[in-house]
Amino acid sequence: MAALVLPLVSTREPDGRADDDRAVELTDDFVVLPEQTADDTDHGWGERAGGNDDWLLAERPPHWG
Repeated sequence: MAALVLPLVSTREPDGRADDDRAVELTDDFVVLPEQTADDTDHGWGERAGGNDDWLLAERPPHWG
């Protein structure tokens, strides 16, 4: 059975600095993740625009007061 040889992975930049030493500018417009993803919308859930909230509120059972 032949030995598996894996390539070495380095966390160093080409100039020899470690990746942890790299300067990262964090500004006010720096976004890591969006506030809302595409699947967290009505369209992402397969719902139509408009909804039926008004109808649902109007059709509440009498014991809901």
